[in-house]
Amino acid sequence: MTKKTDRTPIRWIALALAAVSLCLGALAPVHMAEAQEQRYQRRSILDFFLGRRYLDDGPQAPDVPQPRRQQRKRPPPQKAIVNTRTAPPIRAPVQEEPVVQKLSDAKKILIVGDFLASGLGDGLTAAFETSPGVVVEARGNVSSGLVRDDYYDWPEQLPAMIDELKPAMVVVMIGANDRQQMVTDTAKEKFRTDGWFSEYRRRVLSFGKEVTDRKIPLLWVGLPAFESDQMTADAVQMNQLYRNQVESIGGEFVDIWDGFVDENSNFIVTGSDVNGQQVRLRTSDGINLTQAGRRKLAFYVEKPARRILGTQASPDLVRLDESNLPGLGLPTNPVEHTVPISLSDPNLDGGAELLGARPPPITLTRSPRDLLVEQGEMTPAPPGRVDDYRLPAAKTPAEVSVK
Repeated sequence: MTKKTDRTPIRWIALALAAVSLCLGALAPVHMAEAQEQRYQRRSILDFFLGRRYLDDGPQAPDVPQPRRQQRKRPPPQKAIVNTRTAPPIRAPVQEEPVVQKLSDAKKILIVGDFLASGLGDGLTAAFETSPGVVVEARGNVSSGLVRDDYYDWPEQLPAMIDELKPAMVVVMIGANDRQQMVTDTAKEKFRTDGWFSEYRRRVLSFGKEVTDRKIPLLWVGLPAFESDQMTADAVQMNQLYRNQVESIGGEFVDIWDGFVDENSNFIVTGSDVNGQQVRLRTSDGINLTQAGRRKLAFYVEKPARRILGTQASPDLVRLDESNLPGLGLPTNPVEHTVPISLSDPNLDGGAELLGARPPPITLTRSPRDLLVEQGEMTPAPPGRVDDYRLPAAKTPAEVSVK
């Protein structure tokens, strides 16, 4: 006989679930879209079984798409600006030096020649810029020379320039364009031949006499070294020709060679200027001169030019004679002063004659020096001196008995 199982609790649970489903079915159906629009509070397990739901008190307005809040665009971060250029240095205002007015009777220096003479004119103009008594007249022709008189005839032009300017000095620098064939009255002479040098020597001498025959000082400036070895060798030979011919007629040859070569006499592009600073002296073609090179070229001519022209070329030199005393603020009355004393005056020490005026007295006895030097004899040292090496004398019996 089987035991009948009590199924009462199970039945009650089933009835409860059925009641819950009836309650849920009795509610008005809610559309799925409306259900999504409603907001519910969080439900517990009891709300699930009892069917409770909590609606918001007020009716919900339909969702209206809210305008998006535009975010304010932030400006991009500025990159730090790094000043790669340094600020220009603050310079004091440059005071322009007053222009020196030239005197009405200023002496003129006439410069003639080729393109090197034109550069020399620029350098001498700067050198005598502060000298009111000197005026530089540069009349160089760039492509001229003493070989091609058909292009520019210097023997004809030089006398006309001298008559016009009446210079106190003539400076010649020519020859850089003369390394070419020369046409004479009888033939055509090639460069470096004996006939060429013979005719060129005659032309240099004739050109220099146009100056010296007028009793005008002549300065003939030599050629510098060039980048071309052949041109440099030709310049050496031509400088020797210039020196010999110019000095034979009373002119002065100005040698500038050492200023544009190194210690081995090689061509240099950079060297010392007139202030001792390293600068560029020659241009890229190895022939022409830079502005610093022109000033250095004039440095060699400036010294003999000032010497020849005298004090008018050097305003800083003032003659201290009676004519300049009032202008210098010095007294014009003669100043009394004592007569200078001669160093050979015997009365300086109160004596009547100088030392050594009389010969030393002659003595018959020889001095210890004469005995030592001539005969090798040394006089004995006085008794008791440190160099007295003699033994003491033996004592007599009387001296012993006394003691």
